Amino acid sequence: MKKFLTVIAVLVVLAIAFLAFGPLYVVDEGEQAVVTRFGEIVRVEEEAGLKLRTPFIDNVVRFPRRIQSWDGEPNRVPTSENQFIFVDTTARWRISDPALFYASTTSLPQAVSRLDDLLDSAVRTVITDNTLEEAVRSTNLILELDETEALLEAEQAIAGAEVEEGETAAELAELRDFIQTEVPQNEITMGRRMLAEAMYNSVVEDIRDFGIELIDVVIRQIRYSDELTESVYDRMVSERNQFAQFYRSFGEGRKQRILGQIEQERDTILSEAQARAEAIRGDGDAQAARIYTNAYAQSTDDFYEFWLSIESYRNTLPAFSATLSTDMEYFRFLERANQF
Repeated sequence: MKKFLTVIAVLVVLAIAFLAFGPLYVVDEGEQAVVTRFGEIVRVEEEAGLKLRTPFIDNVVRFPRRIQSWDGEPNRVPTSENQFIFVDTTARWRISDPALFYASTTSLPQAVSRLDDLLDSAVRTVITDNTLEEAVRSTNLILELDETEALLEAEQAIAGAEVEEGETAAELAELRDFIQTEVPQNEITMGRRMLAEAMYNSVVEDIRDFGIELIDVVIRQIRYSDELTESVYDRMVSERNQFAQFYRSFGEGRKQRILGQIEQERDTILSEAQARAEAIRGDGDAQAARIYTNAYAQSTDDFYEFWLSIESYRNTLPAFSATLSTDMEYFRFLERANQF
């Protein structure tokens, strides 16, 4: 009985070992497998499901069928004008030929290492052969936007001033010439997207030799180096200062013109007001003279003499501190004040 139980136990262990390392294995969705026998590729399984193999002899190596991503390290690369930038690149790839992939790389880490070598080299070669503007720009739209926005600012700066139509046109023409002269932008022939395509084209055939299909290469980010960043900022500040100085000069000229107009209008208003005041004063003096003449013509000789004496008193009496007596001919009208 004991011997029978021992045999049963041995058979169970052998059955478990046979099932564990036996003829059945599973290829999951999103996987593909390469079956090798003594190091030689026997077949490739690309369909998911339950598969058979020779136990203890066949070895199954699984690889993903999904699209894989390659993320390169940001590299400090010089452009054709020797300006250093950091280029961060990514790519998408998948295993298109599992047998060739296994024969050339054997594992995913080794495949990624091959991609690192090829793609990093392609990035450096393409960036070094092109200018900074080709790397950071994709279109020539900036050539239109810069001029359009600057001219719009110029028109807004002029819009509030009251000037002649021809003068405004002349000032806009001057601003347009200044913008086109002082803020030049070079036209690109390739751009960032075409540089990424050039990187793709330079390595796609070499990568295909590893059983890998390269789907695309994308420049994810370009960052200026510290010294280039400072240079770019300095250039931007210089350009803005040129615009600011031009607008200051434009505004100062407009200010002097307005001040001149104000001064001219002030002189015109004062001149007209003074002329009007003189006319009014002349009319008043004429009316006063006419009144005096009419009054003198209607009064007697005694009244005229009285008026002259009163005028004399007004001029002389304030000069005396005291008057002790009025008993003289000069003060006769003071004694006879009640007569009038």
